Amino acid sequence: MQLIRTKTGVLHIWTSELVSTRKTLVFINSLGTDFRIWDGVVAALGDHFNIVLYDKAGHGLSTDQPRPAKIADYADDLNAILQHLKLTKVIICGISVGGLIAQSLYQKRPSTIEGLILSNTGMKIGTAETWGSRIAAIQEGGIASIADPILERWFSPAFREYRKDDYTLYSNMLVRTSEQGYLACCEAIRDADFTSGAANISVPVLCVGGELDGSTPPALVQDLAAHIPTARFELIKGVAHLPCIEQPETYAKLITTFVETI
Repeated sequence: MQLIRTKTGVLHIWTSELVSTRKTLVFINSLGTDFRIWDGVVAALGDHFNIVLYDKAGHGLSTDQPRPAKIADYADDLNAILQHLKLTKVIICGISVGGLIAQSLYQKRPSTIEGLILSNTGMKIGTAETWGSRIAAIQEGGIASIADPILERWFSPAFREYRKDDYTLYSNMLVRTSEQGYLACCEAIRDADFTSGAANISVPVLCVGGELDGSTPPALVQDLAAHIPTARFELIKGVAHLPCIEQPETYAKLITTFVETI
């Protein structure tokens, strides 16, 4: 584990042993989660890649992101991590808001990125009205007051029914997220739109959707893939917004196959 200081605060990061002959995968979490959502995927990938995990600002052990926040602020933090680790060529895997951060970093540092895995995300997620309603609800009653509908979009009915202990733990992860950190990220997502830049992405891109995703439905991810000339779309059946938790082995296999094409 390492801590590094960026312009906005202290970030909590974890890396595997960085071996110069291996490709490097950098994972970016979704809203309301920390880097433990990748545990199953990292285990399934084995020791074939360098792995970088981190808690974005306001999540996990990282300090809060000052408000108002922009997606570019989170991309700047990630850029600082890459510079700190002296990484000049990486493959970014971003899920949900992590996919927005990945697109923002590509606009800033395209030469650093060998490939993009844009999972359960889009060029724009939600509307100003939906994010405004969520922000207002949290300011009134806290994250716990809206946790149930969020978790229903995160996980499939089968996961909620048959993996109840896991469901409880991820519920805890959500409601224990810093309220300021969560709201800052909501504001950043609300104002983000990467539609104009999608056609300029020239590295290989894998867009991953979840069949039952209620937050970023498959059609949204397919639309993202359609705007990127180098992208292909893969759908994971039977999962919702966080396939990295529900089907980590399937997710890891998609990543491995994709990286082999780069």
